[in-house]
Amino acid sequence: MESWSFPDGNFANLVESRRIDSLPDVNRRLQLHSSLIQRLALEEVMEGHQGCVNAIAWNSKGSLLISGSDDTKINIWSYNNRRLLHSVETGHSANIFCTKFVPETSDELVVSGAGDTEVRLFNISRLNGKRSEEIALEPAALYRCHSRRVKKLAVEIGNPNVVWSASEDGTVRQHDFRESGSCPPAGSSNQQCRNVLLDLRCGAKKSLADSPKQCLALKSCDISSTRPHQLLVGGSDAFARLYDRRMLPPLSSCQMKMKPPPCVNYFCPMHLSERRKSTLHLTHVTFSPNGEEVLLSYSGEHVYLMDVNYDGQSVMSYTADDVPKQLCIAPLFKETKVPSPSAVSSDNLPERKYHLRRLGLCKKLVQYAAKALDEGSDLFYGIEACNEVLDGKGPEIGLALRHECLCIRAALLLKRKWKNDVHMAIRDCNKAQLIDASSFKAYYYMSEALLQLGKNKEALEYAEAAHNLAPSNSDAAEMVKRIKDRLAAAEAEKSKKDNEDTGKSEVRHGRLRSLSDVLFRSELSSPSQEDWHEREDSDYEEEMELDFETSISGDEGRDNEPSILRGSLNLRFHRRDDLARENCSTDGSHGSPSSSSQHENSSYQPEVVIDMKQRFVGHCNVGTDIKQASFLGQQGEYVASGSDDGRWFIWEKRTGRLIKMLAGDEAVVNCVQCHPFDCAIATSGIDDTIKMWTPHAEVPSMVAGGTAGPETADVLTAIENNQRKLCRNREAMLYSPFFFSFFEEMLPCRCFSL
Repeated sequence: MESWSFPDGNFANLVESRRIDSLPDVNRRLQLHSSLIQRLALEEVMEGHQGCVNAIAWNSKGSLLISGSDDTKINIWSYNNRRLLHSVETGHSANIFCTKFVPETSDELVVSGAGDTEVRLFNISRLNGKRSEEIALEPAALYRCHSRRVKKLAVEIGNPNVVWSASEDGTVRQHDFRESGSCPPAGSSNQQCRNVLLDLRCGAKKSLADSPKQCLALKSCDISSTRPHQLLVGGSDAFARLYDRRMLPPLSSCQMKMKPPPCVNYFCPMHLSERRKSTLHLTHVTFSPNGEEVLLSYSGEHVYLMDVNYDGQSVMSYTADDVPKQLCIAPLFKETKVPSPSAVSSDNLPERKYHLRRLGLCKKLVQYAAKALDEGSDLFYGIEACNEVLDGKGPEIGLALRHECLCIRAALLLKRKWKNDVHMAIRDCNKAQLIDASSFKAYYYMSEALLQLGKNKEALEYAEAAHNLAPSNSDAAEMVKRIKDRLAAAEAEKSKKDNEDTGKSEVRHGRLRSLSDVLFRSELSSPSQEDWHEREDSDYEEEMELDFETSISGDEGRDNEPSILRGSLNLRFHRRDDLARENCSTDGSHGSPSSSSQHENSSYQPEVVIDMKQRFVGHCNVGTDIKQASFLGQQGEYVASGSDDGRWFIWEKRTGRLIKMLAGDEAVVNCVQCHPFDCAIATSGIDDTIKMWTPHAEVPSMVAGGTAGPETADVLTAIENNQRKLCRNREAMLYSPFFFSFFEEMLPCRCFSL
């Protein structure tokens, strides 16, 4: 029987090699083989909570699964029979957002963090011999040091004594079980607790060029399993930060706001580094299993992969000065040139045959992508074909084919117009120019990309360059004329506005507007179905900041009534030029900058940032701020994320190709956690259940369950709907039914974040 070809090798051959050669990595390669992922299907629905399940985690052996929920309970599940072993009443007065097994404690110690600002440690060995009904268990340790919600916990492999907590109060705290069973001590305030490892209350940045000033409300943290001194954090701005715990100052209290310590690396896709929008933030950050890569999940954005850059010589690094250069003629990058094709030894016949077969396949894929571009159909799969050619495994395809594929992918991205496709097209055009500095297609598509971004002057420069390279090309001539017409119209509109009477009753930009002003102002109509993809968020002349902030009674004062939700809704409209003038001191005052703050800004040296190397597209992350993106398997060859549409998605890490989409929740999937050794994946979300997924479907499929039927349309429809949600601006959200029902939904489940 003919064997099926998979990018990660033939499954039967891998099993045979394990029997004969005992290859050390065969088991890891078999755990999440692509043939198994294509057969993933729902095996078990595990019931035991009465609220949203916000956190799930495996123990080191993979024999137990722990979960935390809005019902303030911790549940312990058996992996062998998928049954509930223990249900612990934790005593938390608000949603549990994170929970972990403490390493090297025989799975007897578990820890939880919640919206009531508390971190609690439990010894579940006291439950042995008791039935699995709900049991109120006194905490072995109780830490009330944080002043805002605790969103993530981190543990170190091999360390049974310490746990780290990241909170929206802007601090990472280190809790040592050997020092005290409670904190703060009786009669003391949480401001006096000397367990602050990282103080980022003045650490958030609006853009790469800005100095950090605002509080960085931390949403996620992780400790590297291979280099446990490395700590990764992410929060309320666009930048993930990597710290070396050995280089941080001694533990301190938070009585005084400290200047944020220098980090080892910043991580942020270049096109997001200058977004000055308060709504852009990270919901999850994590290390790869080998510690060489990090994964970043953004609210209102996609999932991005970056290298950790241990040697300091990453080819994907940039500074604030590099950002505008990508839009200029003949930009200068720190990326190395595309390597020449690797030579294949003439006496190595099998390798030469494989190289020729791979090259032939790539040419067919490029032809398919070119056809999709010409016909204007199957744009998604045309881009996926280019991804396989450019990033797939195998020998180098050659500069000529690479250049052609980069240009085709850029054109497909510009035609598809999903969120930030235009920025990915700019990357491809710049890479194509590195191969061929006189590439007509690279200049032409770059002009079109800049036109989509509304950068007409820069677009004209590229269009004229393309026209000079191909004077007889009618498309280039038409592009030049179109851009000149746009510039003339814009200049005329500007002159008209300058002559108009500015003394209207319109509320001045930069001032706070009431909710009724927003909801009933006719100008704020929602975008039409046709142009949902026409405008990037960063190009709006007027932007709105929306912040709905919940605080559980006890966050600010512990004398208040417990379990009462309090909220505030802040709406602020401003123009982009206001942001450039905006200056906020560390104590929260606003106004014109003082001479000292001006000196501070002038002396501030922007950091070097690690850029993305892959993007994962298809899901939607808008509704919740606890949505995870995870590496799957011991090798981390696949990436998964939940979505606001109740599905969860799996991509091939190397190419970014979507290979599986599964329906995992009635509303939103937030958590995706792979078993340490087996091909089994647990998911949870707004439902009060946990789903277990294993490869038992009868036939392979891209959609859930292995159904043998038309699936392409279902996948594309789901992804396009998610793109509409991502691209929908804040005004449109205000008009949606979700906005008005949002406050009612907040009472039973407080993990939403607009």
